[in-house]
Amino acid sequence: MSEQPRRRPAAAGAGKPSGKQGGRPAKPYRRPQKDPVRMLAFEVLRAVDERDAYANLVLPPLLKKARQDESFQARDAALATELVYGTLRRQGTYDAVIKACIDRPLREVDPPVLDVLSLGAHQLLGTRIPTHAAVSASVELARVVLGDGRAKFVNAVLRKISAHDLDGWLERVAPPYEDDAEEHLAIYHSHPRWVVSALWDALGGGRAGIEDLLEADNERPEVTLVARPGRSTSQELLEAVGEDSALPGRWSPYAVRMAEGGEPGALEAVREGRAGVQDEGSQLVAMALAAVPVEGRDARWLDGCAGPGGKAALLGALAAQRGAFLLASEKQPHRARLVERALAGNPGPYQVIAADGTRPPWLPGSFDRVLVDVPCSGLGALRRRPEARWRRRPEDLEGFAPLQRGLLREALAAVRVGGVVGYATCSPHLAETRVVVDDVLQGRGAGARAVSAELIDARPYMAGVPALGDGPDVQLWPHLHGTDAMYLALLRRTA
Repeated sequence: MSEQPRRRPAAAGAGKPSGKQGGRPAKPYRRPQKDPVRMLAFEVLRAVDERDAYANLVLPPLLKKARQDESFQARDAALATELVYGTLRRQGTYDAVIKACIDRPLREVDPPVLDVLSLGAHQLLGTRIPTHAAVSASVELARVVLGDGRAKFVNAVLRKISAHDLDGWLERVAPPYEDDAEEHLAIYHSHPRWVVSALWDALGGGRAGIEDLLEADNERPEVTLVARPGRSTSQELLEAVGEDSALPGRWSPYAVRMAEGGEPGALEAVREGRAGVQDEGSQLVAMALAAVPVEGRDARWLDGCAGPGGKAALLGALAAQRGAFLLASEKQPHRARLVERALAGNPGPYQVIAADGTRPPWLPGSFDRVLVDVPCSGLGALRRRPEARWRRRPEDLEGFAPLQRGLLREALAAVRVGGVVGYATCSPHLAETRVVVDDVLQGRGAGARAVSAELIDARPYMAGVPALGDGPDVQLWPHLHGTDAMYLALLRRTA
């Protein structure tokens, strides 16, 4: 249920043409002023809430449109970006703070009001914007998008929030670690409690490791480029970005990190498709699959879950260097078109099709190498899509489970004896990683059959990357490797 704050009773004489109210001259009405930066940030938050949109897809076109006004400067774009992502990342913390400052359940606050309050809370607690400026700008935004009545409510709440800094509020709203470790970490690091629990299970270890991981999830990730082999080089990208604004990749020889941000689309190699934007963890997964030795034929490769095309483009470039053919399959036609765009101009033979990997059109044993980067919860990419942590629910994993197992089983059927399959997912959740692989190998599940395959130690195929665990599978981590939390298991078909 939502409600507006109750209005104060009208003072004696209110509404009379004398211009007096309560014996004092009434203040003249001032039309609220639109702040393009905060309006833009609010619009993104509404899209995320109302349409389940992703901020990284909604924000860029809005920024592009805003830049058409010459008064909208680079610093305005930077502030709008910080307001959007900072508010989304810290939503759980700010909800706890706001809840402590109102006299009703949080669910009874209208979502647009809550968005304005969250934006204001981030300015107060998460930026260096002066208190008076943060409050006044947020109240002015509320006047524009909510009306004067609810703007008064926003003003009252934000003034309460401004009484303490972030550390002060955390001491007030989070339970002590000793009393409830998971809830403490959930509020301090702004993750749902179930996500904290799942990440902790996957990571293992004590408090320090999980806190480092949660903190890394709340940091703004670098933009990472990939130079597609045979079409571009990391040196070309470094020179194009500029020595002062770029760094080599940590692990991938094809990676370049845009340390100072910047617009990848402005680079000629990216516009021409010779390079792209791709997290280094994704690059490592594709490189590892390509590096595993296979005896005999190595002429046909398959990307069985190819959309939106980043891994397919890198695999296609690596396959082309060996004269191998790549089939890139994606179930959703619109995502298949993205794959076509990513692979356009690939020097080697390839084909893109729209097909369901659980009901494949290809014959069994047709391929020498197969990659399945399966649909998942996305808990490994919370740095890039912070809203996903609030959108996902534990029961979502049950929906992904049959699909993940089905895709891996069909991938193993698609590869020839002696060929290799890479099972990858951008989630560290054990139910989406090791449990899936173990179930498929053991033939667990309704109607399932055991698969004749063996795990390959994936660690040697990520040479130079530290902290890869005990194997044979590999889990990458934001706080240890600076990548998304990509998982990879390599399997060889034995019969």
